[in-house]
Amino acid sequence: MNFGVLGGGVVGLTTALELQSQFRDAKVTIVADKWATETTSAVAAGIFRPAASFAGPTDEITQQWIDDAFAHWDELRKREGSAKVGICNLSGYIFSSTNPAIVRNSRIEKLLPLYRRATEDELKMCPGDWKYGSFFSTLLTEFRTFQPWAEKKFLGNGGKYVTRHVSKLTDLEKDFNLVFNCTGLGSKWMLGDNKLVPIRGQIIKVKAPWVKTAFYGDYDTYIIPGFEGVTLGGTRQFDSYNLNICKYDTASIRERCQDLLPSLRGAPVIRESVGLRPHRDPVRVEVEFFPTSHGKPMSVIHNYGHGGSGVTTSPGTAKYAVKLVRDALGGRSHL
Repeated sequence: MNFGVLGGGVVGLTTALELQSQFRDAKVTIVADKWATETTSAVAAGIFRPAASFAGPTDEITQQWIDDAFAHWDELRKREGSAKVGICNLSGYIFSSTNPAIVRNSRIEKLLPLYRRATEDELKMCPGDWKYGSFFSTLLTEFRTFQPWAEKKFLGNGGKYVTRHVSKLTDLEKDFNLVFNCTGLGSKWMLGDNKLVPIRGQIIKVKAPWVKTAFYGDYDTYIIPGFEGVTLGGTRQFDSYNLNICKYDTASIRERCQDLLPSLRGAPVIRESVGLRPHRDPVRVEVEFFPTSHGKPMSVIHNYGHGGSGVTTSPGTAKYAVKLVRDALGGRSHL
């Protein structure tokens, strides 16, 4: 088999690695016009806390994706070592002064090693009139650390990279037996998928090695320590295509995060970044057939629309996408 994976972000990379794992003799090629730090994946803080808006076609499938993803990252951390693959344990607090639902997350409360209500003393840890809170223990995957390791593994398994702009999926009909479409927001233009909407996120990465715990507050405020520094956020601007750093967002992020954790005042900036989260409800992981010039339909498996949960949930949707192929080749459906 000759598989093509379209998309150079974390979803494409984890899908390609899953294909190599399940089809040892297959040829796997990743095709993209943007790689690594040029992708939205490189902006993400990577904390395993899937957004409430993350949803598959059913509740059962959604939960399976999340469960499989967490198990994958945790096993990889244990097997390879945190520093090598950029995956580590991380604990954090979520505070809210407005609504108790904000500090809950039914998808992961039973999955994570620890997820509990914050005590009265913990609610006083950070300045603010916090009425509700949760403490949790989870994982963090730093894509900028994970990506070089994953790329080396992919190439070591015989994988191949091709830099190429693809305007329509049928451009690849003669190159591969089957194509996985992991183009994220690119599918909005390539497929005319109007369910796919960008949600703009801007972050500041600062040097603050004394911060060892994550903190979330109201109004999309978050402080997440990682391998390269501490991520301060954020913004969640629906249907925005602005990839430029906005000085007003910078000021707002700084003010909100410093109000939540005053020790951040004066922390030097490492970089600022903007990414467009490819949000779709539901996330699309399914087979589609395209007519071709030679008559036989071209089989494409879509895997896109993860929103702000791409880094964390990608191994789960990759496993599901590859299972669609295995089921088809096993005769349980026509591909």
